[in-house]
Amino acid sequence: MGKILLFDAGNTNTKLCLADDQGLGESYTLPTRPANTDDDWGLKIESILLREDVDPADIEACVISSVVPPLDPLISRMARRFLNCEALFAARDLPIDMDNEYARPEQVGADILVGCYSARMTYDDKNLIVIDFGTATTLACVQNTAFKGGLICPGVLSSAGALAGGTAKLPKVDLTVSDESITWGKTTEECLNQGLVFGFASMVDGLVDKLSVQLKDPFVVATGGLARTIAQVSDSIDELRPDLVMEGLWMAYYNR
Repeated sequence: MGKILLFDAGNTNTKLCLADDQGLGESYTLPTRPANTDDDWGLKIESILLREDVDPADIEACVISSVVPPLDPLISRMARRFLNCEALFAARDLPIDMDNEYARPEQVGADILVGCYSARMTYDDKNLIVIDFGTATTLACVQNTAFKGGLICPGVLSSAGALAGGTAKLPKVDLTVSDESITWGKTTEECLNQGLVFGFASMVDGLVDKLSVQLKDPFVVATGGLARTIAQVSDSIDELRPDLVMEGLWMAYYNR
């Protein structure tokens, strides 16, 4: 059996991962630039396959979660030209086995549905909250096999960028803290790191607490680029799964 190439295309970055029926392989992160051409994407994919010692002819499908519509036709053309295979887009070409109770189901990002599906297939808990720390911070609520809805909040990096770009004296920071206990910063960098990391942890802890009024005793899963940073100081996050969307794409493809 051949391999599949998974794409988690977000507004800031696109994560790629090779996989087969045994599970996920190495993953790579590239900047999302919809203005690039399909040839540009194809040449980058060829470089990744060469590094992984994988023949392009061994790729049987590209499986994509995308929230960037201008990128979709580029990946489709790239898959046909460089890999001689079809691109399967989650929730459009590849069904995601979740009941979608959103008032306007078409507005739900594919990454949200795929992440919820992955969490549902992984955990036995009736109630789940899936937190994705991406360009935006999202909290998706799952009850049994239904996506009930959720919350969309500012992202950690976008908030940090807005602060650095909108002020004259605030520097860019690395968003790391050395201890799980909050302390007041004694440099501007420490003040920003403490404020952003602990601030976002407190935000999601408070929101999980309020959502728990409707969603009793939820199991909380965190994913996304900065999930590890926030999870280390959060009181509500039960488990960290950085590759939750990739795992969901893999499950959806092989369970189809």
